[in-house]
Amino acid sequence: MAFTLAAMAAATASMAFALDGQITIHDPSTVVFCDGKYYTWGTGGTPLVSDDGWTWRAGTRPLRTGAAPDVIHIGDKYFMYIAGGGPPGPQPPAPSQYRAYITMIWSKSLDPQSPDYKWNDGGVVASSNGLEDSWAIDPGAFLDPTTHRLWLTYGTYVGYIRLVELDPKTGKRLDPNSKPYNLSINGEASDMFYHDGWYYLLQTRGSCCASSNSGYNIRMGRSRKVTGPYLDNDGTDMIEGGGKLLITGDERRIGAGHFGLMDLGQGVYKFSFHWEADLDRGGASVLEIRPLLFRNGWPVAGENFKEGTYEIQSVRTGTSLEMAVEGQPVGGGRGGRGGGGAGRGRGAAGGPPAQAPDAAGRGAQADAGRGAQADAGRGAQADAGRGGGRGPGGGGGGMFGGSGTPIPDQQASQVDSNWPAGEVPVRMANYMLQAQQKWTIAPAPNGGGYPGSPYFKITIAGTDRTLAVGPDQELVVLPSFSGAPEQLWRIDEVAEGEWRIVPKSAAGSKEPLALSALGASFATLEKYDPSSEKMRWQIKLP
Repeated sequence: MAFTLAAMAAATASMAFALDGQITIHDPSTVVFCDGKYYTWGTGGTPLVSDDGWTWRAGTRPLRTGAAPDVIHIGDKYFMYIAGGGPPGPQPPAPSQYRAYITMIWSKSLDPQSPDYKWNDGGVVASSNGLEDSWAIDPGAFLDPTTHRLWLTYGTYVGYIRLVELDPKTGKRLDPNSKPYNLSINGEASDMFYHDGWYYLLQTRGSCCASSNSGYNIRMGRSRKVTGPYLDNDGTDMIEGGGKLLITGDERRIGAGHFGLMDLGQGVYKFSFHWEADLDRGGASVLEIRPLLFRNGWPVAGENFKEGTYEIQSVRTGTSLEMAVEGQPVGGGRGGRGGGGAGRGRGAAGGPPAQAPDAAGRGAQADAGRGAQADAGRGAQADAGRGGGRGPGGGGGGMFGGSGTPIPDQQASQVDSNWPAGEVPVRMANYMLQAQQKWTIAPAPNGGGYPGSPYFKITIAGTDRTLAVGPDQELVVLPSFSGAPEQLWRIDEVAEGEWRIVPKSAAGSKEPLALSALGASFATLEKYDPSSEKMRWQIKLP
């Protein structure tokens, strides 16, 4: 997808991060949360568990195993749906072998150490007799948030993707004699979710189980009714082969399949799936978690954050985060007219330190422009300069002619002798490529993570000076990174090219806080509001 971090300059290090630990799995169930841990199961019962959604390890196999299970949490129960009775191996069987069953087991906990952990048999919820136009494998469970009705999709390339209704209290088929709804063709591993008035049907297409030769990709349609019809962005019904692309292979990972929605709250969504082959892990099939965004009424596959050196710019104000020190103009600069706006006077890049903000967060904006030089005598200077340096080559000379040669980037080592040695406040200013405005964002060693990503440390580029949360819950830059929780940052893409930045810990706060631009010159931490541009940031190459 197109987003701010996609184009990496040669001078800026960048790398994508796969999930950490043991992540080998095929056909993973939707990742679910239970008693402080994340769980998923794959074909053959492969169990994975994680304390944070980033580092995974082998878990405990359930009572029953089979193909491509799915798990859903409703009330005090976790229902697991498992396909069985189908043929082994990747080759399509003869028509008479399409007989299969989807069964259900349930438990009140997914933690084997819990007294509530016990898998109970719920029996068969869907089946295919080997002759009908469907093959009952690859279940996907969906609880409609508008009606609280429970549904199950299933099927593969043999006939239709089908939908049946279940009882949300028991997880069993509501009416075993009811006729399934036919929703789609030419796919498998279907799942559903609801968002902003639309029901979305997602399914996997392409060749399964072929490792680095897999053509797996995830497609989708939408409908105003849970029973369809599901149309793609061109208006083609999925039962006629339609389907808008959500994600396919990228970088060194091939074959995206088996979508599962993760609603993390506060308007933040992610989705779990597998890569058929991760070339960096010897072609193994592995678990992945990505942001799920929305554009023009359609889900969009987002990106997990990548390491590099960046400008951190407020979507709301256009000003950028900086350490509050006296900036030095890149290349020496020249005298300019005063005038309002962050970045032009006191409290901005190149100016004296900012005033502390008042209760409204207005800070030193009122002083912007007071540092301007008097205009006396300037007219003659300007006129003398305007006449030079405008030859055919665009060479230097005159007030506006520049030096005639490229100006190199400013490095912290060139200017940090003027910086205070201890803790320094943080402020916002117009971006001028100065050293105190460039931030290196990298995974924090042994810092743990959150679903899809590690925690990051954010430091002034070329230094160990680190962004942190002070005892008063305000932002500061500390002299060095220690790995303390208040120095670790979670960075989630919440819209294309827009990110929320959340500290792992903020003293005294009982709820997550996010970096927020109160005005053009002051940043703070506030409770995250997904509808506010104050808490959205573009993280851009300098």
